[in-house]
Amino acid sequence: MELRALRYFVTVAEELHFGRAAERLHIAQPAVSQQVARLERELGVRLLDRSPRTVRLTEAGARVLDAARETLASAEKVSAAARTGPDTVRIGTAPGMAARLERGIDALREHEPGFEVVLVDLPVPARLDALRRGELDLAVARAVRHVPGVRVRQAWSEPLRVVVSAKHPMADRERVELPEMAGFSLRFPARECDPPLHDAVTAAFRAAGVTPKLGRPTGAPQDTIVEVGSAPGSWTLLPAGLVSVSPRVRSIPLHPPLEVPGSVLTREDGTSDGCVDAVVAAFRGD
Repeated sequence: MELRALRYFVTVAEELHFGRAAERLHIAQPAVSQQVARLERELGVRLLDRSPRTVRLTEAGARVLDAARETLASAEKVSAAARTGPDTVRIGTAPGMAARLERGIDALREHEPGFEVVLVDLPVPARLDALRRGELDLAVARAVRHVPGVRVRQAWSEPLRVVVSAKHPMADRERVELPEMAGFSLRFPARECDPPLHDAVTAAFRAAGVTPKLGRPTGAPQDTIVEVGSAPGSWTLLPAGLVSVSPRVRSIPLHPPLEVPGSVLTREDGTSDGCVDAVVAAFRGD
């Protein structure tokens, strides 16, 4: 079994679309399909249910996805170990946090000038697993409140934004209430892409007494924004930091406002409190 096949499968599972997975991997789509089919033959189970319009994980696929992420993260650990020394701090990153990461890195280097910082980009589930296994020293994440074996230090709050096409009926609104969006098709990343954020948004709907009209699940947030921009009858709900500037979409504040927490994560027996305190303060903008 090749790491390449596992990587292709994980990417398809995160995107739930072979074409987008191929674009993300920078290879031709048939190569992705062939590798995933070969992996299914090797394992003797169907990992994905495919139809002309949708791709969904099977129960076996969901189990294999967790194991595949662990395997790939372990492989990354070997690679990272070859290029880092004992004075290296490995940080699991998240999209849309460049300014906070820059402040956090500056704070680390001020606290310990000899540190070298390595940024590791992993999906949220793999990021948390890598942190628990000691393959990361710190991680940042949105909407994480409790993880066994992990110390969660809330560092900031981030407002949720309604994102619609520039041609959407609500596009010119200065603010919008969740119940007003109930009749439009909600496009949102599948839960396996980011369980904490998915659960936080689901809880926000439940608290507001709103049952959204669910459209097809999407993959990464940036792909979600592209799809929403191309479909005037749809919308999504994302943290403000994930919303990229585009003339094709509008980002609208909610009324009343809703926020998700952003946190700095460490193992309970990991990085020293002094370092963590410095990073948390930097992420808050103190």
